[in-house]
Amino acid sequence: MEKGVILPQGILDSFDCSKQDIRSFSPLTFAYIGDCVYELIIRTIVVERGNRQPQKLHKESAGFSRAGTQCSIYEALLSEVSEEEADILRRGRNAHSHTKAKNATLSEYRKATALEALIGYLYLAGRMERVLELLKFGFEKCELNI
Repeated sequence: MEKGVILPQGILDSFDCSKQDIRSFSPLTFAYIGDCVYELIIRTIVVERGNRQPQKLHKESAGFSRAGTQCSIYEALLSEVSEEEADILRRGRNAHSHTKAKNATLSEYRKATALEALIGYLYLAGRMERVLELLKFGFEKCELNI
């Protein structure tokens, strides 16, 4: 794989942003960015399968972004994460969001939030390889055809 600009450092450098101490961020802040990173990964995979109409791309990717699917991935990863990562998952799961899932139980929604928090934390820490490693493991363990 070709190495290029590493996100988020490339973004910070390009826009002259100051680097924040991510240890002070709330788990919902991690989940906020993690949701986007997760979606970008899913959409990249789907688009790389071939050029199609946007509604077909959306239909293929939508199932992977559901809280129920993310909950399954969360559960699959529990035995694979480090102590530090488990702490982020716990904090993300226990965070009290002011929004509700449309088609998921509260438990599924909280576990999905925890997964997004872990992805966001690792992304902001510059550890995208770990994000991809964990997600690939989770997809395979859950037998998701991605």
